[in-house]
Amino acid sequence: MNLVVQGAGIEAADASQIAVLCGARSFEQVAQSAWRLRAPSPPLQGEATVAAYCEHRSLDHAWVQEGRKFAGFRLLAMDMDSTLITIECIDEIGGMLGIKPAIAAITARAMRGEIDYAESLGQRVALLAGLGIEALERVYAEKLRLSPGAEALVKHAQRVGISTLLVSGGFTFFTERLQKRLGLDHALSNVLEIEDGRLTGRVSGPIVNARAKVERLKGLAHALGLAMKQTIAIGDGANDIPMLEAAGVSIAYRAKPIVRAKATYALNHSGLDGVINLFE
Repeated sequence: MNLVVQGAGIEAADASQIAVLCGARSFEQVAQSAWRLRAPSPPLQGEATVAAYCEHRSLDHAWVQEGRKFAGFRLLAMDMDSTLITIECIDEIGGMLGIKPAIAAITARAMRGEIDYAESLGQRVALLAGLGIEALERVYAEKLRLSPGAEALVKHAQRVGISTLLVSGGFTFFTERLQKRLGLDHALSNVLEIEDGRLTGRVSGPIVNARAKVERLKGLAHALGLAMKQTIAIGDGANDIPMLEAAGVSIAYRAKPIVRAKATYALNHSGLDGVINLFE
């Protein structure tokens, strides 16, 4: 078992201090912002002390099995809103109508698991009725930004032959553009109903909720001939939990506490390229 510690402000002195706290035999820099501490003895020695130190220094830490490599995974599944990208698209769409706070409040409740996702989506989409699709174009062009490290993670996955899946409770208007932009292999999301160039306030077709996400992950893994241990999933909200629990390894990315509690690892301070650092 090794300990991987990473974060934008990490220094060699941090690795040295943490090595003392956990009794690691040695430590090495594995990326500009990441260090691996070798074989604390016994494993997880000093866990509480290490956690407190890392929290104080705004660092992420993870106990990773020796020899686990990123290239050993064959399928990478990612949520979109607040995971692959920095925004919640539906909140920003609401901003075009001046109702972002009202929609964001419903979004936050859904991501914390306080309200059924399908119900929350219906409530939010209904508030968008009458909005012209040019507003969606503006959100994509003016508001949508990739999360730190997102492009590096996707490119590295592609380089080592890992299939990529973008599975989102958001909308095809955005997932289709991101899929093309990043060269993602597969995508699944909701379809906003549009008539005469305006949103009707309804979603067309089945809702992509937590169940749909996990079923897509499992179905694609089966189609590719993969065992679930060969899959890795990343998400931030309550509707990602079933998908995270089904994956071989799960990452809670800047996630709600309920999600962090269910994931294998949590990245609260690092970018998405921190996923690579865990296993390289």
